[in-house]
Amino acid sequence: MSARTATVSRDTKETQIKVTINLDGEGQLNCETGIPFLDHMLDQVARHGMIDMAINAKGDLHIDDHHTMEDLGITLGQAFHEAIGDKRGIYRYGHAYVPLDEALSRVVVDFSGRPGLYMDADFTRDTIGRLDTQLFSEFFQGFVNHARVTLHIDNLKGFNAHHQAETIFKAFGRALRMAVSEDPRMAGQMPSTKGCL
Repeated sequence: MSARTATVSRDTKETQIKVTINLDGEGQLNCETGIPFLDHMLDQVARHGMIDMAINAKGDLHIDDHHTMEDLGITLGQAFHEAIGDKRGIYRYGHAYVPLDEALSRVVVDFSGRPGLYMDADFTRDTIGRLDTQLFSEFFQGFVNHARVTLHIDNLKGFNAHHQAETIFKAFGRALRMAVSEDPRMAGQMPSTKGCL
């Protein structure tokens, strides 16, 4: 496969975001979003997805974290869509179960070309640090709409909200890693009976 990299920028009155990714990286993250817990979660995605990511986001955090979370999901999704190319030779589907102490999450992704988020996560706290836990779904919704993937996220158990979130993002990274990996038995082939995705 040729290099699967992308750089995407988003510049609005609410946010200025630049994302660079390498799907075949070493799990390195260079990140500054102004939201410390989000940086921690993105580090999990990079490390467990073996995806190199450079992310710089400046948003209207004096108002709320909402615009930064949503727009970062959008920009990251656009970068994935660009980097993945026509999807020939990839596994397409990825899944992962990840535990962290009492918490357990399952994430399943399909690079189907059809955006869809199905998220079932009942966080036990409204905030982690200062981050509103409702904003995780905004991040993932932005991602699926622009990466054009179907994404199922289920937090199966957990009572520590930090652990709940961390298992979700680790599983997300591992599911992405599986889905975008090269399938030696599908070399050059489209992983769909339609002939396109």
